[in-house]
Amino acid sequence: MIEVESLTVRFAGVTPIDDMSVVFPGGTCGLIGPNGAGKTTFFNVLSGFVKPASGSIVAFGENLLKMADFRRARWGLRRTFQTEMAIEKLSVYENVAMIHEHSGVKRSSRRVDVLSAIEFVGLTASPKAKVGTLGARERRLVEVARAVVGRPRLVLLDEPAAGLPDEETGHLAQVIQKIPEHVGALVVLVDHDMSLVSACCGTTAVIDFGKLIASGPTAEILRDEQVMKAYLGTEEVETEG
Repeated sequence: MIEVESLTVRFAGVTPIDDMSVVFPGGTCGLIGPNGAGKTTFFNVLSGFVKPASGSIVAFGENLLKMADFRRARWGLRRTFQTEMAIEKLSVYENVAMIHEHSGVKRSSRRVDVLSAIEFVGLTASPKAKVGTLGARERRLVEVARAVVGRPRLVLLDEPAAGLPDEETGHLAQVIQKIPEHVGALVVLVDHDMSLVSACCGTTAVIDFGKLIASGPTAEILRDEQVMKAYLGTEEVETEG
């Protein structure tokens, strides 16, 4: 469980997160909102890249904000970014192994753990293949493999489906759905694809201009009038389940 209390972030007079309080209970949780709502800023706070002006974040009973950013990877925080971070000149295996190296997990299990992560995400490319030779779908799966290797406790996925066609997004959804059970991690998913959020997330929080405007079961949230007006438009969205 992640408990966020009165979180505020300020940048030179701009307040991208404004007194935000929310609970992510477990499993896969969605975080949605319009562009500029503060979603990536929130991920940056969790990752240690941004220091909030006030507030607290307690993750699995530990004060995350008091933890140095470089220690959060060993604690179990993993993240994907909107921009792919895998190194094109290195192989799939080497890219995933880099994350395992800094995870705090014993080196003796590295080969098994890395190959298990690659298999879990459903990569069809050889672990020896250079990332620069892969297509968009496979590169995106490499990013997810990097996020699930090394016994993570918290996995932050920042628009992992951006630019993917529906069929490939469907496979990604299946992978994301399995992460909590497979690795025991809590997942927070940010994406503009509401079909992906609906398929993966048991609960979803919505922020707008840095303020929490709704939080609860995903199907209910996506039908909430305030959410539709602020983010989804006035038309009711089609959801799964």
